[in-house]
Amino acid sequence: MLLVSAWLWCLPAQALTEAEQQGTNSEASSVSAEPVESNQEIEQQPVDSDKPDIAETPGAVNVPTAGNITDKDTVIATKPDQVNDQDIKQRISGIYSEIEGLKALSVTVSQGVVSISGEVPNEKKAQQAISLANRVNDVVAVEDRISRTLDVQDNVTPVISSLNQQIRAFIQALPLLVVAILVFAAVVWFGSWLARRESLWQRITPNPFIAELLAQTVKVLFFVIALLLGLSLMGAEAIIGTLLGGAGVIGIAVGFAVKDTIENYIASLMLSIRQPFQARDLVSINGQQGIVVRLTSRATILMTSDGNQLRLPNSEVFKGTILNYTKNPERRFTFQLGVDANDDPLAAIKVGLEAVNSLDFVLDNPKAVCIITEVGDSNIMLEFQVWVDQTDTDIMKARSIAIREAKHALEDHGFSLPEPIYRLRFNQDVEHAIMQLHSALSGESAESTEYDNSFVANNPKLIEALSKQIAALNNQAKPDTVQKEQAKQRAKQILGDKAVKEIFDAKPDPKLMQKVEEEIQDHSGDKDLLDGNSPQE
Repeated sequence: MLLVSAWLWCLPAQALTEAEQQGTNSEASSVSAEPVESNQEIEQQPVDSDKPDIAETPGAVNVPTAGNITDKDTVIATKPDQVNDQDIKQRISGIYSEIEGLKALSVTVSQGVVSISGEVPNEKKAQQAISLANRVNDVVAVEDRISRTLDVQDNVTPVISSLNQQIRAFIQALPLLVVAILVFAAVVWFGSWLARRESLWQRITPNPFIAELLAQTVKVLFFVIALLLGLSLMGAEAIIGTLLGGAGVIGIAVGFAVKDTIENYIASLMLSIRQPFQARDLVSINGQQGIVVRLTSRATILMTSDGNQLRLPNSEVFKGTILNYTKNPERRFTFQLGVDANDDPLAAIKVGLEAVNSLDFVLDNPKAVCIITEVGDSNIMLEFQVWVDQTDTDIMKARSIAIREAKHALEDHGFSLPEPIYRLRFNQDVEHAIMQLHSALSGESAESTEYDNSFVANNPKLIEALSKQIAALNNQAKPDTVQKEQAKQRAKQILGDKAVKEIFDAKPDPKLMQKVEEEIQDHSGDKDLLDGNSPQE
């Protein structure tokens, strides 16, 4: 369709060329049926026939209005020349006799002033006659006495004639048009066939994204070549520049409209080349954590720990912070436990590390360590740093088991894990509370009781009551060893003799990895830009 439209766009020029060739065999036929308007003068020379020659020299023309006299911006001779007026008349009349629609005009010239009279079908023809007269040398002014008939037949006939000429030109050029279309289709088909040769592009580059990009580039290149060949065969080379200019403007507009899409596409290309992660890698991208499923031309697909699919635009992935946990299979986790401030922290560290190192999933190299991070009012904080192999260990499960074992080991060796101690400072309301307590013991009203410094010391009943309250508070604050023993017995009754790994193992969740494998298999036919052949960062 593009080739046909371009060829039809060139039909009027071809039709006019044929009309010029068929109009006359003389030199005067160089004036076309529809001459191009210009601001050049026609030199007036004496002729002995009505077949004038036209030569153009620079000049200026004022476009006339019907019924008015148009002056030329030229120098007027001092003495009129009668012979020159006759030459001007013959020149203009000869020109009009060769142009369809102007043959009925009559011309008179006096003192260099040209008067044009007669009938023309429309305003366009009248303006054409005036413009031609103005272009002749030695013309001082042009007087418009032309009558515009606006006759239907006179105006419709040229249109029908032009249409017939275009139809004849189309029929004559139809074989050439068919050849151009066949050439265009053949070149486009070959480009598409070459672009579908995936094995060829994979041999050139192992990266599937770059291979696809090369294939699409070759396809577009062959399309452009086919278009140029088709237009050249039809003689429509002039439209090529117009098409390229229009394509450039459209390309700029589309580029601004789809800026984000283009940015995303370029990011996909860079990610496929750099390969910062592979499928099944556990990564964290801008705070979003999951297992990599695949990389497409638009997004990076992750499987979260909840089993949900997470799509991240490649532009954000490329510019974001990527934390790849799978790059190094050895991973460290930490946890803190506090022991009593009166205990020796070094002994507590020895007991805790022995318990942690007894676990199967804890690595011997690098070894687990424990450091003192803080000494508080009531406890000493110990931080355990443990290394595991995350290829066969779930780090969250391993951390949970390690905390349990370290806590039980410390408690079994007599280390207490104290609760925070809070210091309370009483204000004057305490004095009022003591007076109310004394009133309750003595039966007197609180308002009648006066408080002094010896009030508490001289009241043994009040001292005894306060002592009982303080003792009760101390008993509640002390660790209840009986309750701890009861808790241990209860746990032993529930767990029995089962080992920890029989109830709670540190293996990775098989269901999550199964979902990842199913997702990869379901889209095995899709283009995955992650491959093991490309170098990784």
